[in-house]
Amino acid sequence: MKQLATVWRAMVLDRDPSADVRNLPGIAVRWADCRFAFWNCVTLTGVGVDASLMADLLGQAADIMRSKEHAGFLWVFEDLLDAKARGSLMDVAGRAGLMHAFSGIGMAGDLLPIPEPMHPDLTFVRVETDEHLRVYADLNSCAYGMPLEAGRDGLVGSTLWKEKVYAYLGMRGDVPVTCAGTVEADGRLFVVLVATDPRWERRGYGEAVTRKALYEGARATGLIRATLHATAAGASVYPRIGFEPNSSLHFFALGN
Repeated sequence: MKQLATVWRAMVLDRDPSADVRNLPGIAVRWADCRFAFWNCVTLTGVGVDASLMADLLGQAADIMRSKEHAGFLWVFEDLLDAKARGSLMDVAGRAGLMHAFSGIGMAGDLLPIPEPMHPDLTFVRVETDEHLRVYADLNSCAYGMPLEAGRDGLVGSTLWKEKVYAYLGMRGDVPVTCAGTVEADGRLFVVLVATDPRWERRGYGEAVTRKALYEGARATGLIRATLHATAAGASVYPRIGFEPNSSLHFFALGN
């Protein structure tokens, strides 16, 4: 949760220096209010939150989301809730007007450095230009079922991504098929926006480009520990690299 709050603060302020990055009691707001829904984020920050407090916080989070122009997600880490709150999360979220969108899992590990990665099909290109960012954005939009304009609104023109994020495209010949980035955050490397073109899945491309982003990030920073938030669909990749699962994670959107 702390890694999310740290990394997303930098990401949304890069997108819009006037972005909403408030730290409220029990809630962190990281909201760029752009068309890229992942940059519009609210998360619960308390530890050991009980069912009553959770209901209050979910109501506040939903109100914050309703006040924004563009859609985004509430992120809830299960392990920050007590047992009763975890058991009632879906029902209480529904009463607050929130709809479960998808699930994921947090992972971490003292796994760096790793060997320099190779894949027989791929070459790797560092993201250094707006054209690279457009391609990176389009891969994410395709992978997550968003309009191309949404991903581009979140990434194209970013200085942070070209200078501070160790972001790479995996190229099959001259065709970009996968991408991943890492960024330094509070003494760790955080893995961000891993995506593979759905037409090229199940070939090990996502794992290979993630290894490349970790390898280059570790080589540049000397960091040992890495963290990430994986969707349930992509979670099986990361233990092969050395990540260990920790807290289950749920994403909620506003209901209709």
